[in-house]
Amino acid sequence: MKREFNAPRELVFKVWTDPAHFGNWWGPQGFSLEVEKMDVRPGGIFLGCQKSPDGQHAMWGRFVYHEVKAPEKLVWVQSFSDEEGNIIRAPFNPNWPLEILNVLTLEENEGKTLLTLQGGPLNASAEEQEAYNAMAPMVSQGFEGTFEQLANYLASQQ
Repeated sequence: MKREFNAPRELVFKVWTDPAHFGNWWGPQGFSLEVEKMDVRPGGIFLGCQKSPDGQHAMWGRFVYHEVKAPEKLVWVQSFSDEEGNIIRAPFNPNWPLEILNVLTLEENEGKTLLTLQGGPLNASAEEQEAYNAMAPMVSQGFEGTFEQLANYLASQQ
């Protein structure tokens, strides 16, 4: 996935890595995000809880950061978790992969930033890969909404 943002690369990187910013835009539209922990360094962990607009549904997630190269690259493994950060199965599909590798790169061009996000299942079984492939269009659609929230948040920070 690619998206251009009307913001400098340093600011885009900052809102991806600073807990004071990250919870203001990350996640499905309408959901809130409570950042419990965010230690953006190789081996560091993010732990947070997304809540549905009606407050009836809560999903915990964690990232384990593998590469942090400010302001151009982030690599992390994303999983659903319990509130202690232990990896659990996704609540919506028992065959969803336990770990998703994400590679984020940011390129600056004349004050704007081109964001590229690539990734996919890590150490997945055939069933997990199939579940991921079947939901890939929905995952892309979800990220489009998240990126729209990011664009609006970046505009509010300039």
